[in-house]
Amino acid sequence: MQFIRFSDLCASGQASGKRVFIRADLNVPQDDAGKITEDTRIRASIPCIEMALKAGAAVMVTSHLGRPTEGEFKPEDSLAPVAARMSELLGKPVKLLSNWVDGVAVNPGEVVLLENCRVNKGEKKNVPELARKMAALCDIFVHDAFGTAHRAEASTYGIAQYAKIASAGPLLAAEMDAIGKALANPKRPLVAIVAGSKVSTKLTILQALSAKVDGLIVGGGIANTFMLAAGLKIGKSLAEPDLLADAKAVIEAMKARGAAVPIPVDVVCAKTFAADAPATIKAATDVADDDLILDIGPKTAEILANQLKAAGTIVWNGPVGVFEFDAFAGGTKAIAHAIAESDAFSIAGGGDTLAAIAKYGIEKDVSYISTGGGAFLEVLEGKTLPAFEILAKRAVT
Repeated sequence: MQFIRFSDLCASGQASGKRVFIRADLNVPQDDAGKITEDTRIRASIPCIEMALKAGAAVMVTSHLGRPTEGEFKPEDSLAPVAARMSELLGKPVKLLSNWVDGVAVNPGEVVLLENCRVNKGEKKNVPELARKMAALCDIFVHDAFGTAHRAEASTYGIAQYAKIASAGPLLAAEMDAIGKALANPKRPLVAIVAGSKVSTKLTILQALSAKVDGLIVGGGIANTFMLAAGLKIGKSLAEPDLLADAKAVIEAMKARGAAVPIPVDVVCAKTFAADAPATIKAATDVADDDLILDIGPKTAEILANQLKAAGTIVWNGPVGVFEFDAFAGGTKAIAHAIAESDAFSIAGGGDTLAAIAKYGIEKDVSYISTGGGAFLEVLEGKTLPAFEILAKRAVT
């Protein structure tokens, strides 16, 4: 995918003395008192800002925070706590500006934070008048918020249409590179893990991947539906019987390409959904009517682990069992360690997936961990994200 990299603009001196507008993702969690409880996104935004400052640019940064009502600013919508934390991380003052759409005063070597962009009327619907005003504020627009890449809003898409130069910041560029490597030009075999509670929430992803991957591993409630489709009993396990035809279609689509959806050969069951429920390993053919399937069994885990270790590229979205309960975490743990031990290029995304990666301490062993939940899922669905589309278009105009 062709796009302009902000790092290249800085390295070539094109950002020197220029007004740079960075769309970051600073949507951090806060407690009831407005105190930031987790600052990963702010810390992740700092390299792009420092890159711009080092290049001699006058830097403007904005982001959304929470779910404000357009045109109605409330104190809880303010980026003030973010400005304070950003100032600490940069080691220099970061002024917070309100009502900034019609003009911003900032000099080269300075950085200002522009108040919550979603308070501006017309932001979410990408109103051209607002987007043009934003674009007029800068010489270079930098999109560095992958978590918003699936939204065509004024501060993410419209501004990129009208800015003199539209580029990808280091965070977004890394996502674009990783996604391209994993899906556009993967090293084979390409194996995808798609897990979750319901087929319905991941059906379009399963359908899109069934046309691309060499192996499609399903887990969680999704695997239960596929077990039903394969003619197995699943007791009282979570499943969607009305989607059996869709599950069978995915299995057949893979089979037609000489690929497969591995169906569990053994499972871990319980009688109740609880952390202290006694866990029983059973053959997939021996599930009782009152059983709940809460994880894949050790034989299945070994088969899948071997498949992952032999892969060239791995895409991971979702734990394969109720990994929050230790008795039903074996499958996800085995998958995680197999990915860590594999020589494959691996990309992982989604909140539960990131929690599993953290639980098993394999952060450094996954090639790329995607930061955008909804955006990552839309990429897996085969969609072209608005941010990718406009930056590619602007790279050749």
